[in-house]
Amino acid sequence: MRPIAVFAAGVVAAAGLAACGGGDSGSGSGSGPGYNAGVNEVVNKSDKKGGTLKLAESDDFDSPDPGNTYYAYSQNIARQYGRGLTTFKPAAGKESLEVIPDLATDLGTSSDGGKTWTYKLRTGVKFDDGTTVTSKDVKYAVERSNFSSELQSGPKYFKQYLVDNKPAYKGPYEDKSDEGLKSIETPDDQTIVFHLKEPFAEFDYLVAMSQTMPVPKAKDTGLKYETSIVSSGPYKVDNYTRGKSMTLSRNPHWNQSTDPIRKALPDKIEIQLKQNADDIDQRLLAGSLDMDMAGVGVQSGTQPKVLTDAQKPYVDNPVQGFLRFMSLNVHVKPLNNVHCRIAVQYATDKVAAQTAYGGPLAGGDIATTVLPPSVDGYTKFDLYPQKQAAGGNGLDEATMNKAKEELKACGQPNGFSTKISARSDRPKEVAMAQAIQQSLAKVGIKVDLVQFPAGDYFSKYVGVPKYVHEHGVGMMIMAWAADWPTGYGFLAQIAHGDAIKPSGGNNLAELDDPKVNEGLDAAIANPDKAARMKAYGEVDKLIMGTATEVPLVYAKALMYRPKRVTNAGITYAYGGMYDYLNMGVE
Repeated sequence: MRPIAVFAAGVVAAAGLAACGGGDSGSGSGSGPGYNAGVNEVVNKSDKKGGTLKLAESDDFDSPDPGNTYYAYSQNIARQYGRGLTTFKPAAGKESLEVIPDLATDLGTSSDGGKTWTYKLRTGVKFDDGTTVTSKDVKYAVERSNFSSELQSGPKYFKQYLVDNKPAYKGPYEDKSDEGLKSIETPDDQTIVFHLKEPFAEFDYLVAMSQTMPVPKAKDTGLKYETSIVSSGPYKVDNYTRGKSMTLSRNPHWNQSTDPIRKALPDKIEIQLKQNADDIDQRLLAGSLDMDMAGVGVQSGTQPKVLTDAQKPYVDNPVQGFLRFMSLNVHVKPLNNVHCRIAVQYATDKVAAQTAYGGPLAGGDIATTVLPPSVDGYTKFDLYPQKQAAGGNGLDEATMNKAKEELKACGQPNGFSTKISARSDRPKEVAMAQAIQQSLAKVGIKVDLVQFPAGDYFSKYVGVPKYVHEHGVGMMIMAWAADWPTGYGFLAQIAHGDAIKPSGGNNLAELDDPKVNEGLDAAIANPDKAARMKAYGEVDKLIMGTATEVPLVYAKALMYRPKRVTNAGITYAYGGMYDYLNMGVE
């Protein structure tokens, strides 16, 4: 899923942070839980109810509609007003990657060799209007999110794997029949059965996505549903005004006895949107704000402030589990030639890109694979090794010569021209693109920087193949976290040919390699977990062999948890941000 990057007033190099003492793992001399205390443990545990949890965000949701979102923080916060069939365990560290039942009474029961999955729903779960949640509401939620042309922001796994009708099902907005998609059966109000075209060994992870949060058909208003969401969780949505705010209050029909994983501590949750990112940091430090909902760390200018002895015990610096990378589109010349792409692999100075994004502490570790180390199936390798020149003057001569040899092989011995994209409202991402621009120029690759707003980045620009081809955008920077923590959950939407969409896509390279596709399909059908994990590492090597993705950094961030926030722990299930499910205030 898409993590969301932070705004920043400037760039602080790694050396600057190290000078502030940020490079160690000490606890700092101030009082408090301790530096990195929230990475593997939930901090400031409490069952105290009441108060208002105050969140802010520097941008807006792609949509708060659980059926039309792909951002990690959206999936995280949606669990306050929606309950999927399964979810991730509210915990910190590795424990947070465990998938557990939520609306369902247990994990799924598979049959037919893994092609049929059955779930039983808990009884007594009600929407905030008092009506009872049934399996038909879950079926409808999956149908609208995957088979309508209106809702395009989320993933389409269900459409890809569920057996389709004959003729093809057109979604509930066009198909007015009561039966809908025949491959989702609801034999009674508490049972839902999914029939797949092929085995899918990790289906319990797939139904943890917010697209299985029930939606009552009679209350669906399509794209306008984001302003009239019907809650099945402990909080109802009082209002959502795009670009301004969202407020949540208790769902009077939520019953704790039906929900063993939620504490529902605050009386209210207030979310302010489109807030200045530096102001957010200042309010966090002042104690007037509880959390930056985007969850990728404080801004560059704030980083030294949170590493003082007084503040450091309230800071976590996790490896966040997502990758910052650059996609090279196979349909934009001359990047349609693999040797031109390999030239870019060698000539992209990853240390310069890392420094531009905040250095090792706040930017991340240098990446050489598409799968980050936190994802099951990760295998360490480096097909395009680089070395830095002595004296800190960029890549060494041998690395640059490899790039030049590849340029000759692709018929562009003097280099070529193309465009690189970054999100205009994310200065660190722009700085990263500029660093890449400068390093590629050293081998004659001239790159023009084009910038697009984050909110439309995928839906109108780089996620739209027609736009990319017509405007010659050969290189695109983005970041990605696993939809679930295995190789398939990370790779399928950015590297499988079936993930290429007319808009809102994440396979920006438009990679449609038969070996990659077959490798992913075969792995997910294999019930042997060890064999699947091994296969994911092999698929990663196949992807890197196409040279379509340039891994830049395995992301890290400096996360700040204010003193009054309770139950704060880093969840790797949502890209290494804090888990909001049971968060409260003192």
